[in-house]
Amino acid sequence: MPRSRNVSELSERSREIFRLVVDAYVETGEPVGSRTLSRRLTSSLSPATIRNVMADLEDAGLLYAPHTSAGRLPTEKGMRLFVTGLLELGQLSGIERQQLDAQAQLSGKSLEQALSGAIATLSGLSGCAGLVLAPKAQAAFKQIEFIPLGPTRALVVLITHDGQVENRVVDLPEGVPPSALTEASNYLNARLSGLSLEEARSRLLTELHDAQLQLDTLAARVVEAGLAVWAGGEKGGQLIVRGQAHLLDDVNALGDLERIRGLFDALETKETLLSLLDRTHQADGVQIFIGAENDLFSVSGCSMIVAPYHNSQAKIIGAIGVIGPTRLNYARIIPLVDYTAKVVGRLIGPTGGNTGSTGGPLF
Repeated sequence: MPRSRNVSELSERSREIFRLVVDAYVETGEPVGSRTLSRRLTSSLSPATIRNVMADLEDAGLLYAPHTSAGRLPTEKGMRLFVTGLLELGQLSGIERQQLDAQAQLSGKSLEQALSGAIATLSGLSGCAGLVLAPKAQAAFKQIEFIPLGPTRALVVLITHDGQVENRVVDLPEGVPPSALTEASNYLNARLSGLSLEEARSRLLTELHDAQLQLDTLAARVVEAGLAVWAGGEKGGQLIVRGQAHLLDDVNALGDLERIRGLFDALETKETLLSLLDRTHQADGVQIFIGAENDLFSVSGCSMIVAPYHNSQAKIIGAIGVIGPTRLNYARIIPLVDYTAKVVGRLIGPTGGNTGSTGGPLF
């Protein structure tokens, strides 16, 4: 069983060798051997001495040999030790700051478009997939309409008091007549207009529970399904992902491709990722999830760097981050994510923003 280690327990020699192994891994993704390390060390050590140190690091669970007679690679435990104890963060360039700052303007753009632009820029600068958990819409709604699209589908149009329009397609129970959709629209507009979506949903569920709703059963089901699209259908808010193709840049084997496909499936379902992002709301600052430290990446060999963003009252209202291979350049990407979170916080403004859209589903 590998022994637990922290940075303070490593000798200066072990730290230097371990750091060089991680640096080589981040740079090339390939195992590094003792002869290569002897040329990179600042001190003069023989390959035999370096091999002994690497063996100790392997016993500690920080390095491993991918196959016999190979060099060494850091384990996920080793990467965690490196990130938390040895990493020296870099600085953003002026050009990178300018590119991210340019997304902090809402002129001529909806909030969703601005957020998409911000994570697209982050994705491009980091070479990773970018993602943002947008705050839930809090504006009071003014009018809602259910428009039939077919036997089991309807278009729901929501207009808020601040002028935002959101269109969503919802699935209907079998046999719902157009008259039930009209009745549902009339009920919502008469009884719940002026409430936020969360308030409207809460009141509706209370009335459903207390049997106070006078609509017939089918109409009630339509009303509940319609509100759930915004207020409860996606836990914690809306998820926008851009730049998934970057996840394929580091693929060099068929097994890697299968693991990445599994991650794509997880991104499509979104539920696990939303749950993971929700955890960020419980802790301030940049959070780093490496490999199997979370269920989402347990088979994908990927990591996520994510940071919450705040409104002007310092309230956490969302999260933004990147997903990439475990051998991310953490020193460069952590400051990128941190700065982007601050940019997005300025973009959202004092009220927490509104994620209303005119283009239907985000994916």
